[in-house]
Amino acid sequence: MPARSKAQQKAAGAALAAKRDPAKLKELKGASREMYDSMDERQLEEFAETRLADIPEHVKSHQEH
Repeated sequence: MPARSKAQQKAAGAALAAKRDPAKLKELKGASREMYDSMDERQLEEFAETRLADIPEHVKSHQEH
């Protein structure tokens, strides 16, 4: 599944980096920490590989509608 926003893609990239290098885990917070805890490396790769030109900066969450 591709990322829906640039912010989501960036968080996935940070979580993926921490999966590959556990020393980076202490740097994670917010969405990137949640992604690290709930997704495997393959899922994070899919999000992180999303082309940035194709997605908006942010997407409203369900709570903001």
